[in-house]
Amino acid sequence: MGFLKIYACILILSLSHLSYAETDLYAVSADITTLYRSARAVISDNQALINDASKGDKGLSAEAVVEKTLENYRKAVNHDLDMTTNTDAKEALLQSVSEVMEEAQDLINEPDKGFKGFLPAIFARQVATKFSQKMEGKMQIKLTAPKDYVRNRANRPDKWESNVIESMFRDTSYEKGKPYAEQSALKGKNAYRYILPEYYGPSCLGCHGEPKGSLDITGGKKEGGVLGELGGAISLIIFN
Repeated sequence: MGFLKIYACILILSLSHLSYAETDLYAVSADITTLYRSARAVISDNQALINDASKGDKGLSAEAVVEKTLENYRKAVNHDLDMTTNTDAKEALLQSVSEVMEEAQDLINEPDKGFKGFLPAIFARQVATKFSQKMEGKMQIKLTAPKDYVRNRANRPDKWESNVIESMFRDTSYEKGKPYAEQSALKGKNAYRYILPEYYGPSCLGCHGEPKGSLDITGGKKEGGVLGELGGAISLIIFN
């Protein structure tokens, strides 16, 4: 059954009913960031297809991308997404993915046009914006990176994120792939902060690899990154 049919069958819960202070915040954060990463991977894995000028319809409908997101999630954690827990956040994220893809159909399916500018980072930022709006101040997600690797100012790390990235994630003794989390006040509110390091994979190096300073397909300067190097992070905030 497709996501849109599943979604229609799920009882839509009020965003005001849930107190994340009463849940396992680390587990919630790991689940949501894994789902977010799984969605972005769909765009990354299909970047060449998206930019193929010889094809019109790319087969990347909203429903197809959501289904692939769920497949990626399943592979990452070895079980299906449980929609009976943290339902509002998962629904908000999947619906955000669906809406972004619906809005992008004309662009990615435009015939006789190669580079579309619809990149994993663009997709991730659009999904993050919609998700944060849907969560009505209860939860926010963001794709960020070390300051010297950030291209879009909207993705710049804040002080807390930058400190974790520089003092922990970039430290060669830090366990690779291990997220970091703590309670940390933000803008006068109690907040649980969780950040997950991300490393350059093969699909990243076309834009972020070597030679450093050369121009990539977007016209931006390559960072000179190498396979397996820290390239960014997914940051989640839960206000509690």
